[in-house]
Formats: sequence, C-alpha cells, structure tokens
Amino acid sequence: MKVVRELDEKLWGEFVANHPGGSIFHTPEMFRVFAQAEGYCPDLWAVVAADGRILALLLPVRITVLGKLFLRICTRSVGFGSILCSEEPEGMEALDLLLRAYVRDVSGPPLFTELRNLANLDDYQPVLSKNGFMREDHLNYLVDLGRSPEDILMNIGPRTRKAIRRGLRTARVVVEEVKNLEGVAACYSLLRQSYAGARVPLASPALFEEAFALLQPKGMIRFTLARVDGRPAAASIDLLYKEVMYGWYGGVDRSLGEYTPNELLQWHVLEWGANNGYRQYDFGGAGKPTQEYRVRDYKAKFGGELVNFGRNTFVHAPALLKLSEIGYQLLRRFLSLPGREAEVPYRLEGCVTAQKGYGEEAGMHPPVI
Repeated sequence: MKVVRELDEKLWGEFVANHPGGSIFHTPEMFRVFAQAEGYCPDLWAVVAADGRILALLLPVRITVLGKLFLRICTRSVGFGSILCSEEPEGMEALDLLLRAYVRDVSGPPLFTELRNLANLDDYQPVLSKNGFMREDHLNYLVDLGRSPEDILMNIGPRTRKAIRRGLRTARVVVEEVKNLEGVAACYSLLRQSYAGARVPLASPALFEEAFALLQPKGMIRFTLARVDGRPAAASIDLLYKEVMYGWYGGVDRSLGEYTPNELLQWHVLEWGANNGYRQYDFGGAGKPTQEYRVRDYKAKFGGELVNFGRNTFVHAPALLKLSEIGYQLLRRFLSLPGREAEVPYRLEGCVTAQKGYGEEAGMHPPVI
C-alpha cells in the first residue's frame, strides 16, 4: 500500500459510485467545483494497493478568503464527506496509513481539519481516535423519500402540513427550478440576506456559479426558487447523487414570511425528490444534542429520522484556533457583514444561525441567534 496525492478520475469515480458510503462530496465533479471557486482549495489523499485498487480516500477542502495576510489564522479544512474506506480486509490498515500521513505531511497546516460524517462510522472510530481525530456528537435529519408524496406530507407536523396546504390553495407562492445564471444570482441574493442577518459569513458567488456550470448539466445539483407575486422569497440549493438529495445552501426573505415560502419550497423539494426516484433527503445537520437549537425544531417538522453520526476533528494549531474563535465572535458581534462577506473559520455551534445543510450550516430558514 502507498499514499498518493492524485488518482485516475475514472477509477476514482467508479470507487465512489460502487462504495455504499460514497457521496457527492467524494466525487471528482465536486472536487472540481471547489477547485474553481475562490477561497476554496480541495486536496486529495488516498491509499492504493499494489494492483492500483483504491483502499482509502480523504478529500479535505481548505477554506480561506481573507487573503494572505490572515492566511495562518483563518484557514480550516473540511472533509464534507468524511473518510471513505474500502470494505476489503486491508481497508482499515489503509485508513490508518492515510490518516498518519495526512497529519504528518499536511502543509500549512490549517487550524483544524473537520470530518463531517454522513453515515455511522462507529467501526472506524478507533482508527480515527488513534490518529487524533476526536469525535463530537452532531445531529442530522434524514427524510425517507422512498414512498408516495402523500405519505411524506402526512408525516410532516400538522401545523406545517396545514400551512403547506393553505399555501398551495392560495397559490401566492410559485416554486420553479432555476435554469440560468440570472436565477442563480437571485438565489445568492436570498442567501446573502439570511447570512448577513444572522451575522454569519457566506462563500462568494463564484462557488455557486461554478457549481451550476459544472454540476447542473450532469444532473448533480438543483437550484430551486420560490417567488411571492413574482418576488424572490426563498431559495434551496440541493446536491444530487446516487438517489440522495443533500441540502447544501438556502436563503429566505423574512419580510415575506407570512406567505410561508420556506415551508412550501421545502415541500416542493421533497415532493420532487420522491417523484424523481430519490430515496433520501439529507438535511445536512441539526446541531449538537447538548445545545438548544431552534433550527433543529424546524427541521423536525418535516418528519425525518433524527440521527447522530457525529463529526471528527483534528486540531493542528490549538492556540491559533482559540485566537481565531475569539476573533470570529467579535466579528459577528460588531459587524453585520454587508455585501460580500468574508469567511472566517469557526467551530462554535453556539453561533449557529438558520441552518440549511452542508454549506456553512446557515441560511434556509429564518435566522435565529
């Protein structure tokens, strides 16, 4: 076995597609999206056998957009799909080799590397812990789409279900799929409103433009926009891969909240998924179980299963991380972050806002501080 920093894309794609835990975040396509987006730098670490078989895969994305002056204190790495390990006998040994190499040789290094687990990784926790990747509880909601839309609707909380049916009857809210960059810009404007209102940094428009350009033609992303009397009111950006929909980013105009565009938009997304062969909607996170989190209550209304796959984090620079966290709190306190917000590294769940999913865990729903 050996550690490599590049892979043949065909073999890479086949490994992810054939692995039961393979997600969109492990794909070459998503890697290219991050590679083209300002402030994002994806990295590839893998272990291959002598015959070329891929045995372990890690794709951390280095994130920083504050420029070289602040590079050392504002750079973090996020493995949005966590690790992917072969189910063959040597897979666990390969994972151990991979993590040891990464911790030893990662350049920079970033303040910390966070692995966002998309499935139960209990079998791998001894190897992760041995290499300094400590587990923290983190909740998520998964909605079963492998049933009729009516069954999904009946499993939604009664008050939310009533609001959805009322909205469908009045028809003030119209939901549409975005097909061009003008629509992407409208979605981004709603994201920016939500993030700025919650004082949480947002990625630059380039990330979403690249995702639209690279993933939309392959049917791997869906931008959905809700309008109230023609006015953009709510947006949902969902990633699509192997019968799973991943809530990625979203935003809402809170001034139009009386028309419940968010609830109607979320229902449309779930209904569309069920009607188009998807088996699961992944809400992308519901905070820590020990912390009060109103967004968790919002997501719970849509009838998903509450799971706790957790996250694993390796802290490369403890002192600098503490300094960065203090700085982030001050930034959120004193700045409203208008316009193009600067992304600052953080691990503080206490500063959470309206959480959509696997983006920066903010946006889809009306922000709560």
